[in-house]
Amino acid sequence: MFKNYFKVAVRNILKHKFFSAINILGMTTGIAACLLIILYITDELSYDTFHANADRIYQVGLHGKLGGQDIRTSNTCPPIAAAMVAEIPEVQAATRITPRFGRPPVKYEDKVFTEEKVFYADSNFFEFFSFRLKEGDIKNVLKEPNTVVLTEEMVKKYFGNEPAVGKILAIGDDKTAFKVTGIAENPPSNSHFGFNILLSSESNKDLKTGIWLNNFMYSYFMLQPNAKIEAVNKKYEHLVEKYIGPELEKFMGTTLAQMKASGGAFGYFSTKITDIHLRATAQDSLEAGGNVTYIYFFGGIGAFIIFIACINFMNLSTARSAGRAKEVGLRKTLGSQRGQMIGQFLAESMLYSLVAVVLALGACYFLLPSFNLLSGKLMNMRVLASPQLLLGIAGLIVFVGLVAGSYPAFYLTSFNAVEVLKGKVRAGMKTKGVRSFLVICQFALSIFLIIFTLVVYQQIQYMQEKNLGIDKNNILILSSTSRLGTNKEAFKNALAQQTGIVKLSYTTNTFPGVNSTTIFKSAGSEQDHIMGVYFADQDQQDVIRFEMKEGRYFSREFPNDSTAIVLNEAAVREFGFDQPIGEEILYNGDGDGTTTTHLRVIGVVKNFNFESFKTDVRPISIRLTKDANNLMIRYEGSPKALVATVEKLWKEHSTNEPFEYTFLDENFDELFRAEQRMGNLFSIFSGLAIFIASLGLFALAAFTSEQRTKEIGIRKAMGATVFSLTVLLSKEFTKLVLIAFVPAAIGGWYVSNQWLQSFTYRIPVDPMVVILSGLGAILVAWLTVSYQSIKAARSNPVESLRYE
Repeated sequence: MFKNYFKVAVRNILKHKFFSAINILGMTTGIAACLLIILYITDELSYDTFHANADRIYQVGLHGKLGGQDIRTSNTCPPIAAAMVAEIPEVQAATRITPRFGRPPVKYEDKVFTEEKVFYADSNFFEFFSFRLKEGDIKNVLKEPNTVVLTEEMVKKYFGNEPAVGKILAIGDDKTAFKVTGIAENPPSNSHFGFNILLSSESNKDLKTGIWLNNFMYSYFMLQPNAKIEAVNKKYEHLVEKYIGPELEKFMGTTLAQMKASGGAFGYFSTKITDIHLRATAQDSLEAGGNVTYIYFFGGIGAFIIFIACINFMNLSTARSAGRAKEVGLRKTLGSQRGQMIGQFLAESMLYSLVAVVLALGACYFLLPSFNLLSGKLMNMRVLASPQLLLGIAGLIVFVGLVAGSYPAFYLTSFNAVEVLKGKVRAGMKTKGVRSFLVICQFALSIFLIIFTLVVYQQIQYMQEKNLGIDKNNILILSSTSRLGTNKEAFKNALAQQTGIVKLSYTTNTFPGVNSTTIFKSAGSEQDHIMGVYFADQDQQDVIRFEMKEGRYFSREFPNDSTAIVLNEAAVREFGFDQPIGEEILYNGDGDGTTTTHLRVIGVVKNFNFESFKTDVRPISIRLTKDANNLMIRYEGSPKALVATVEKLWKEHSTNEPFEYTFLDENFDELFRAEQRMGNLFSIFSGLAIFIASLGLFALAAFTSEQRTKEIGIRKAMGATVFSLTVLLSKEFTKLVLIAFVPAAIGGWYVSNQWLQSFTYRIPVDPMVVILSGLGAILVAWLTVSYQSIKAARSNPVESLRYE
């Protein structure tokens, strides 16, 4: 029986090549898009699941309220990990990692590199996590000071095919000697942090501090088997009272009770390691995470596209039902049961689905490298070979086959055999209303996707072009000029003499973001105010071109500016100053942290965006420095020529130190790279949805023209023009697209507004975007239908009326 089903299905597919090709192309496109989306979603959901104890590993975070500001950070203090193991019975183990900021130079013999993703790690790192160690003792590889573990990629880079363990590397500006004690496999791409180099925590004396208010590292703990995370969360308060309370009194002159009474708060929270990538609520994660909302979006798009492809099959199958009616009538006359015929038609749709899935897998194989570039992923087809996804693909074949084939199968087998054989059944016409509804669904979904995609692009363009309050363009940044040693100033002076260089400024901060946060008090007040702070020289204003609202910026004409401070407008509001110029601010961050420095406000800078557009401008302060290592260079002319000039001077003033640079505008563009990628993917999938819908419309137009051949012949014989006949045949489909526009406009406007709520600085949804999306869909529909309409309208009426 199944063999017969298969033979008949193949025969029908080959008999109607045009409609079969349309069906297979639409299904293949839809399934390929769906498979790529499945790969993307699977990758996003798989982050950190490779750890053997992923269900018991958590990251500690710090939350609180200080100076009226909410704090929620992944950074914690050095002693918390050991304290949790010692004082919380539910905690089995804990470990810490600390990023080495910047790109430290790594030297081996005469080769020098600068590296990203360099971390200090505790000795139990490889016992705690499931990163694989290829060479070295898992328990002792990071136990001793000045030991280092390299990934396979780094080993190949430094040593080629030579043995690496036992070799000595000079790491950092101070060229500290580190001994290679282990080689790790390259970390999986689906880890919330990756590493190239791991240095032993014992190598860094700062990690041995017992100060709980000094938060700069990342701490993780593992629950005991069967322990509940709620029990750990309840015991954080004990740690706060025992350790944070005394330090608040020592360093800030306030008690924990006083801080709480004034509206402040301090505490810790836990985040499951598998939730960090998509659901982290803390700031400053180790790497930019994903967004669970986008998972829902892409899942919805995948469902939409598959649904649109299935609609094509349903529409074409029911439209062509007149051609299958006699087959159904003959089968019933010869004794076929309805269930058998339903099985036949479902087998046919399953065959279409199977062929489409095979072709889609091939398409995915060739398209995946390009898709990886667009999505910023490192996915491969091996994921589809997992038992779960293989089962899912088999389920997809069955699902698409059933969804696409069920309605045509039940509809076609409902014909009365006698009526069919007498020629009284005009199959295909009865289902016109159903087909119209399905076309409306197709275009409603397509228009919805177009609207949302256009809004995403407009928001990204707005963020790129928005006036930040500084001029981010034409600024080149050199980090770690400390590597030049005593030649640092000579290098700056040589740059200042070059044509095309407008101004230079040393700073501790390069933007976006401010990499230091501290606590201030205004004179005569016990209220704490937490805000970002960075140090810069007197030329910073001329380089980044922020605007002074009142007062002045630092100047070489004022030697006492070393005890001066400049605030932004948000900081002035934070302090509650009516007349900020001349106000005194107290700071305990200099020296050993116990000495109070009195700072005088000399100027107020207009607020400028230095972080994500998803948050308000937060308070920051600027202090004068004579010792900073990041050099900002404002230039005019060709950036390529500037880089060549700067690199030449760098080599003249350095001793084989690596030359590194970035551009400030590119650094800011990284803030919304995720939104750019999402916009690109949405535009592609929206285009595919329109393409699939247009395929179906093209085939339906061909069917409609075929059904109305005699009518067209009569109209032409009566004098109708090709244009009038084309309009007549296109009018029906235009109505359907216009109807589809209404729910699509409402849904697109609502979802777009919901997405825009995540941005503090955002555009309104432009009504023209909605209107243009509808007009675009109508234009696509016209272009799709017009070919078939013109073809039918230009046909010879003699041919269509020959037998009448």
